[in-house]
Amino acid sequence: MQRRNGLFFVLLTPALLVLAAASPASAQGGPEDVRLTVGKSIVIDYPADISRISTSNPEIVDASPVTGREVLVHGKSFGTVTLVVWSKAGQRNFYNITVEQNLEPLRKLLKDTFPKEDIHIQSSRESLSLTGRVSTKDSSDRATALATPFAKTVVNNLQIASPIDKQILLRVKFAELDRTASTSFGINLVSTGATNTIGSVSTGQFGASSPPGSIGGGVTTPFSITNALNIFAFRPDLNLAALIKALQQRNILQILAEPNLVTTSGKEASFLVGGEFPIPVLQGGANSGAVTIQFREFGVRLTFNPIVTDNNTIRLYVKPEVSSLDFANALSFNGFTIPALSSRKMETNIELGEGQSFVIAGLIDNRLTETVSRIPGLASLPILGNLFKSKDLNRTNTELIVVVTPEVTMPLAPGEAKPMPAMPREFLITPTPGSDPYATQPKTGGRSK
Repeated sequence: MQRRNGLFFVLLTPALLVLAAASPASAQGGPEDVRLTVGKSIVIDYPADISRISTSNPEIVDASPVTGREVLVHGKSFGTVTLVVWSKAGQRNFYNITVEQNLEPLRKLLKDTFPKEDIHIQSSRESLSLTGRVSTKDSSDRATALATPFAKTVVNNLQIASPIDKQILLRVKFAELDRTASTSFGINLVSTGATNTIGSVSTGQFGASSPPGSIGGGVTTPFSITNALNIFAFRPDLNLAALIKALQQRNILQILAEPNLVTTSGKEASFLVGGEFPIPVLQGGANSGAVTIQFREFGVRLTFNPIVTDNNTIRLYVKPEVSSLDFANALSFNGFTIPALSSRKMETNIELGEGQSFVIAGLIDNRLTETVSRIPGLASLPILGNLFKSKDLNRTNTELIVVVTPEVTMPLAPGEAKPMPAMPREFLITPTPGSDPYATQPKTGGRSK
């Protein structure tokens, strides 16, 4: 039994020596990184009994042994230091300790303010660095403003994502109804010798005829009619003529335009459906007296600029316009007839949800114009007084409504059917030899009976 115990002792001693030799090597490893915030403390557990410790800058970190194998480290100010710990067996370990600002309040603030953004914070002494990715430049600038009170210097390294802009389709409807009614009544009397008197009676509103210059016994004298109006009566036996104007006119003009236009959020778009008409312009200076031609646009015009807001609404700047040529108020100048423009336009800013409609303009214009011309005294006679006065009555009623509807639209997928206008016959078909290229093509796909 004594030999066996001795043999066991001999075999055990080399194992203990091997463990003792391996222990210092494992304890003296590479530097360990430790991070803590200003005003906070941590405890480092050392694997062996501590003999002494040392820090590279006591102004940043205060380190002191608490027990034989515990070191208390307290952060005092910003910076990075190296802590060296020696054991009683001669082993040493290095710790790279970084003291930074307490960024938890700032992280919480940024998380609450930008819940959908990926923002990270790093500190280095008296500066902060913002990293990550945000959706807009406005979010990047606001994050920098929130971090500024926490450090003297804020470095913004945030990346701004480039999302696909939404396509906005604006549907606009112009509905206009213009009704015009006019009534005209007037009488001009012309005497070619009645009661041996030559003359005419007229209010001058619709023009008068010229009576003959002189008469003689049994001699027929011609006279000119400059405006026969719409009823002309002449009694040769009485030498008396009457020119009567009695007209009623009704006009109705209906306009319904539905322009649609697509653009991206924040980009202005416009289009014009109409044409241009020439206007002569008299030049001055060295080219004095020369006439050049300029063109002015008319028709249905639409200009708008949509912006998709954070509330998923669409803020619109809209400027629709409807104009047409007005030859009734045209101007004649040096042989040129320059038409006037009848224009209806509006300009406004509105905010709508997708698919909602809004009436941005409405006009109801009722006008009544009455022109009465009369001969003093004679027009006041009972019954016969109507022969000595004329009247022109015009009524105009105009109604205009403009309705806008914004929508967020997506492009057609590859292979999806494209909308096309309905053609009355097949378009661009190569005719077969001997066939009529203008004949109506039979429809295919139906069942024969």
